[in-house]
Amino acid sequence: MPFMTLTSLILLGVIDPSVLPVTQVKNRRLERNQTVAKAMHDAGLDDATVTALHGALGAAEFNFKKARPGDQLRFVFNHGELDRLDYRRNLLTEWQVRRDGDHYVARRREIEREQRIDVVELTIESSVWDAALAAGEKPDVAVTLSDVFAWDLDFYRDVQKGDRMRAVIEKVMHKGRVLEYGNVLAAEYVGSSVGTKRTFRYHLPDGTDAYFAEDGTSARKTFLKSPLKFAQVTSGFGGRFHPIINQFGNHNGVDFSAGPGPPVWAVADGTVTRAGWDDGGGNIVCLKHLMSFETCYMHLSKIDVKVGERIAQKTVIAESGNTGRLTTGPHLHFGMKRGGVWVNPLNQNFPRGDPLPKTLMPDFKEKLAELRPRLEAKPVASVTVP
Repeated sequence: MPFMTLTSLILLGVIDPSVLPVTQVKNRRLERNQTVAKAMHDAGLDDATVTALHGALGAAEFNFKKARPGDQLRFVFNHGELDRLDYRRNLLTEWQVRRDGDHYVARRREIEREQRIDVVELTIESSVWDAALAAGEKPDVAVTLSDVFAWDLDFYRDVQKGDRMRAVIEKVMHKGRVLEYGNVLAAEYVGSSVGTKRTFRYHLPDGTDAYFAEDGTSARKTFLKSPLKFAQVTSGFGGRFHPIINQFGNHNGVDFSAGPGPPVWAVADGTVTRAGWDDGGGNIVCLKHLMSFETCYMHLSKIDVKVGERIAQKTVIAESGNTGRLTTGPHLHFGMKRGGVWVNPLNQNFPRGDPLPKTLMPDFKEKLAELRPRLEAKPVASVTVP
């Protein structure tokens, strides 16, 4: 059904065009719990126009369920009437809606990009995050590299000033600008407290990718060093005075400083045995693992798993928060049991995964011969990948 346009209202004499600006631009970001339709209404569009835009976007395979807070909307009005809408979900995904007579036409716009393999080098003065910025990289690279070393490094306790990190990494570029980081092909960390650690990505016959040391030892351990990528330990395991209950007692876990929102990941493969409310611990998730281990994550602001669900290591299971009667402020309480007894999660030694099969070592060594020179080269040139 055709909708009543502003042009029609002007022709009917309902609106005086002289009072309308020629071109007007409104930029909006999708807010939390706000639908795309609500954002359109808030920008001043009427029901008929919103319906028309919805139809046009739907025809261009726009998935409204994937709309997220922070998505950008740019409305361009001509003489008070919507002329076009640009909807950007991220740096790589954008929809353009244009007026065509008395209706709108939408299309998904693919942003031109290229993939490169670069060498990134970071020297740490305060944090990996700041080191990335100082090196002219996006801070996202700090998160990407923390994933690679998550089994061997606690990126708060183990990182020292002067430590160095190098990586051969894929970059998705647009006009010389980094849009996002891809796979880390090889990485090295040289630290004063942890020594030198090197790891290389290898494509296995089953189609999966994994990281191995130069001798074929698996980089993966059964447990991660921390349930958060970047967090400070504010309270250790053992006896302490608790200000809420005003008495001394056993602190059966470790507290990490974290404001509401940071993702909490499972430190090991396991099954969810508890996911819900606890009076003292607030929102809580517990997982049962192999070797009689169990882990619990408390004071969460959001829970993303259900009891009985099988969870893989590094799966985001919740968000840190400040819930429960015994919380002293925003933080994550992380507890670990072994054989039903609480243990200090920071001093456990966990075994590594299976090493690379001997039959694959010749091929691995061949791939290593290609990656090692890049890892040791200075980060001055880029290799373009077709």
